[in-house]
Amino acid sequence: MRRIGQRLYEELKRIATIFVYLWIVFGVLVLHESLVLSRHGINYDFYGFAFINSWILAKVMLIAESLDVRPRWQGRPLIYPIAVRAVGFAMLLVCAYAIEETVIGLWRGRTLAASVPAIGGGGLRGLVVITVIMAVALVPYFAFRELGRVLGRDRLRALMVTGAVGPSSNSTGSGGA
Repeated sequence: MRRIGQRLYEELKRIATIFVYLWIVFGVLVLHESLVLSRHGINYDFYGFAFINSWILAKVMLIAESLDVRPRWQGRPLIYPIAVRAVGFAMLLVCAYAIEETVIGLWRGRTLAASVPAIGGGGLRGLVVITVIMAVALVPYFAFRELGRVLGRDRLRALMVTGAVGPSSNSTGSGGA
């Protein structure tokens, strides 16, 4: 039972970390959108979007992170797994959002065509732009995860918070930052 409790605690910490990160990213994007729209006299205050979608997409990311492809990147510079994960997860999050909005639209009685969201204003260009924005926003998250894996979570935390450089060890495993 203790082992199950420890595992549950670790998973809760992971989803909380992902949720908080996504909430901050989405919150900043919503804040930016409200600023841009206010320039045109349009009031936009839907901050609940950031909270709700962060929670839903954090669960999607948690499940997707469990599908580890790390051995493919062994011995390569960290930029490869960071970039590939950021782009891959950005595409995953955009697809998950589109599916979520489509299902909600269908549940509310709209047609399939009316339920598909116009991501980034609609069209391929909007989809690509939002995916690029999400990929760039996810780079710091995956950079910290990979650095935590290589340096060790405790050492990375010490470097980031206290500036102390401890002995080089990776005794914390591959759980990430």
